[in-house]
Amino acid sequence: MNRSSRIFPTPIELAEAFALDLVNLIKKAEQKQSPVMVALSGGNTPKLLFSVLADKYTKSVNWSFIHFFWGDERCVPSDDPESNYGMTSSLLLNKIIIPENNIHRIRGEDDPEKEALRYSEEIMNNTRSCYELPLFDLIILGLGDDGHTASIFPENMGLMDSGRVCEVAVHPVSGQKRVTITGKVINNADAITFLVTGHTKAHIVEDIFKNRKTAAYFPAFHINSSHGKVLWLLDKNAGEFVH
Repeated sequence: MNRSSRIFPTPIELAEAFALDLVNLIKKAEQKQSPVMVALSGGNTPKLLFSVLADKYTKSVNWSFIHFFWGDERCVPSDDPESNYGMTSSLLLNKIIIPENNIHRIRGEDDPEKEALRYSEEIMNNTRSCYELPLFDLIILGLGDDGHTASIFPENMGLMDSGRVCEVAVHPVSGQKRVTITGKVINNADAITFLVTGHTKAHIVEDIFKNRKTAAYFPAFHINSSHGKVLWLLDKNAGEFVH
């Protein structure tokens, strides 16, 4: 298991450190003249990340060397407050100069089953492939209070092993439909980074790192890149029991 962690005093310090890592990834891509393919996450910690990127790196980065995808999306219109794409747009995309073709959003307003198929094709057509699966340079993930990641919940663990690129998931409590990339696609990425903050995640993080039997029920536990690295960036509250 190639899982490692870094712990930061505060969520903003975590966001600032990862923002710099992402900026360096883009600069290396520019040097190579080969854009990086990155799948984004929703959630509070990515909100901090996008704010830091917009505040510090709007003009110092050549944003044409990154393509943004999303790991999952709620089936709502892009202007809905719950839209991951909408959140990213308001905090980051509307503030940077980036080609429209570099933004690959999940159309949450469309029919979920049809959109899962369409988005699967868009991913396949715009990424490299490895093991007959799309290969992202980086996938950013969060962690739910129930151990879910992307929109793979404990109740639909089968999505970890799905042969499809994208699937329709249903939130176990609200019943809301979501489009999500599947576990095999996540685990095929060159790099996977979890961004996790807050006391409510501490025991789940502890189980994932220390209690294999309990953690087996958490989809996030089963994220283990087949050939790359999995890095967990934690604030001190989320990482309280890791070391």
